[in-house]
Amino acid sequence: MAIIRRIILDVLKPHQPKASEFAMTLADLGNEYQVHLAVIEVDENTESVQLEIKAPNINFELVQAAIIDMGASLHSIDEVDAISQSKFSQQD
Repeated sequence: MAIIRRIILDVLKPHQPKASEFAMTLADLGNEYQVHLAVIEVDENTESVQLEIKAPNINFELVQAAIIDMGASLHSIDEVDAISQSKFSQQD
């Protein structure tokens, strides 16, 4: 079974929570989650952000649920790096 190691998402979020809180909430979802958030565009009520998440094994469903729970919406999955678990185990 393959696992996701890196994913880039286009997300539309409200101004609250702040970008730093949004990123930290996502980083707290899993072991060794690294979150890079870049604000792309700001309007009166929302911010368009690009999220890059890296981890040994990303639980995408959990990430997506957390995004929705914070009042944001996932616009697109722009990039995904996945690796088969058997190859992952052989490299360690």
